[in-house]
Amino acid sequence: MNTYLNALGILCNLGAGKTAVAEALFAGDDHGIRPEQGWIPNHQPPLGSVRAELPPIPDTLRDRDNRNNRLLLAAALEIEPDIRAAIARYGHARIGVVLGTSTTGIEEATHGVGAYRHDGAWPADYRYAHQELGAPAEFLAQWLGLSGPCYSISTACTSGARALMSAQRLLRIGLCDAVLCGGVDTLCRLAINGFHALEAVDLQRCDPFSKHRRGINIGEAAALFLMTREPGPVQLLGGGASSDAYHMSSPDPQGTGARKAMHDALLHAGLDAAQIDYINLHGTATEHNDSMESQAVAAMFGSAVPCSSTKSLTGHTLAAAGALEAAFCWLSLTDQRAERRLPPHIWDHQADPALPALNLIDVGSRLPAGGRRYLMSNSFAFGGNNASLILGDPA
Repeated sequence: MNTYLNALGILCNLGAGKTAVAEALFAGDDHGIRPEQGWIPNHQPPLGSVRAELPPIPDTLRDRDNRNNRLLLAAALEIEPDIRAAIARYGHARIGVVLGTSTTGIEEATHGVGAYRHDGAWPADYRYAHQELGAPAEFLAQWLGLSGPCYSISTACTSGARALMSAQRLLRIGLCDAVLCGGVDTLCRLAINGFHALEAVDLQRCDPFSKHRRGINIGEAAALFLMTREPGPVQLLGGGASSDAYHMSSPDPQGTGARKAMHDALLHAGLDAAQIDYINLHGTATEHNDSMESQAVAAMFGSAVPCSSTKSLTGHTLAAAGALEAAFCWLSLTDQRAERRLPPHIWDHQADPALPALNLIDVGSRLPAGGRRYLMSNSFAFGGNNASLILGDPA
């Protein structure tokens, strides 16, 4: 049974909506990563903040008002006609919601805890439920009046990719006729200072796979797909997942789990490695992740397949990253200019001689003309949690 990504709503530091994001992405516009103060004491880390005006939460859902839900609502509003058409066709009970998230409304909760410590009383607008991991999915289902399966997945940086895989399973086993799936995360002090404490934050623009790489930049985003069995512009051909559990935060240096995830995605899609036309690398610009991923990709695909990490453009959007970067593949496959442009790899061009060489592409790179195209998107997370997705032209 085939599953299709029929519609996409997207919001990140590159812009609001598919057109704005695509133009900045394919141009390699890294101006969306800017130093910001107020997050880490005595530092101004570069962050991928969404600067677009966010829609207000409806009055009937005021108790769910936080930045995470506003980002999610903005993405949903972009494809609201598609969603409403699916509701009319399938019914409220046959549409599911599966989202990847990790921060939810923890930033608002943090402010509430700070106020309690200072004043000895909780602020009037404090809601513990803001920080519950299921809150974004519940908000979206409540806004739309949906009563199908509804849950969030929180597997760190693979969450968004895992949400798409889970949504595909709901369709294949017949529990749903359509699923709203993707990922959403917002900037918060807990994550930014946590990564800084791990010495994993680069205080300049990050440089994935460079010999000068020093760590990640952090961003925020929402990417929301409408997935159905009905033919659409992009097909979700397969997904693979693994958990090598090598270390709490460091990946297996040999990339064993990463290779398994990519292998299983190819197996699920019925493809050979030689058929993949592009790989969106996880590419965090941390020492160990880039080393592991380059070894895993080179072992499976060699050095010819076009690759890029987009995290120097968006920052690492944490649980949203897997969905956001799958969305970038979707944008390549549906490029409105019909050029099938690919996301470039923006870095200092100083390759690490200790890493296997990869074909890191520049601005202007394109998918091959003619025939079906197949794109892979990798996501690798804390705890050895790995996921790979394959998207392609519809059959």
